[in-house]
Amino acid sequence: MSYSPSGSLTATTISLTGHDGDEIEAYIASPEGGERRGGVVFIHHMPGYDRASKEVVRRFAELGYDAICPNLYSREAPGASPDDAAAVGRANGGVPDDRLTGDVSAAAAYLRALPTSNGKVGVIGHCSGGRQSVLVGCTLDVDAAVDCYGAFVTGTIPEGLPIKVTTLVDRLPQLDAPLLGLFGDQDSHPSPEQVAELGRILTENGKDFEFHTYEGAGHAFFAVDRPSYNVAAANDGWERITEFFGKHLGA
Repeated sequence: MSYSPSGSLTATTISLTGHDGDEIEAYIASPEGGERRGGVVFIHHMPGYDRASKEVVRRFAELGYDAICPNLYSREAPGASPDDAAAVGRANGGVPDDRLTGDVSAAAAYLRALPTSNGKVGVIGHCSGGRQSVLVGCTLDVDAAVDCYGAFVTGTIPEGLPIKVTTLVDRLPQLDAPLLGLFGDQDSHPSPEQVAELGRILTENGKDFEFHTYEGAGHAFFAVDRPSYNVAAANDGWERITEFFGKHLGA
């Protein structure tokens, strides 16, 4: 990984050809310079393609990566505010898994086609995006995956859940990417028991993974604009993400 001390970067909105040939919006940021580097696909959370998601993309660019976030709600609510688009997405049952992997595949291909690419791409997401990051690691050719408290990877889907989702238990044997998991011991989705179940399944299948669970942290402990924000857990989590991607995506 090539860290730019100046922190200079460029960021813009582009159009991608996503799943089924649909044109979708995406936000991309890159550090200054033409040196070879890895790429990061950031999967936004259920609240949508919002300011917080774009800030994460820019942070990865500042760390030395080409980073991109596809707008998963481009089809349902083009041009809508993040809150309105997320509401439409929830009303439709969330983002279907096959569409998600198609959109992320397009984003990863875009990064690998950049002249600065070293050919390596990682994926990361929080909450619903954490589950989707694991899904991508089980489905697509990526070099690293980070699951930040992804709900419904294991366990049981609650009755009456307003989104259409399944666990990934049957897909976990196909995980090919190294996986970093960051969780809070006060979270209920995923609960410590569900995290333990995930670790057991990955161990039984000989997968490359590392998990860290933070004492006193609940769900969304990375979210700086929410009461759930946990400074110690978030800071340590960012250090672990930086080290993990540096190991697997660095030049």
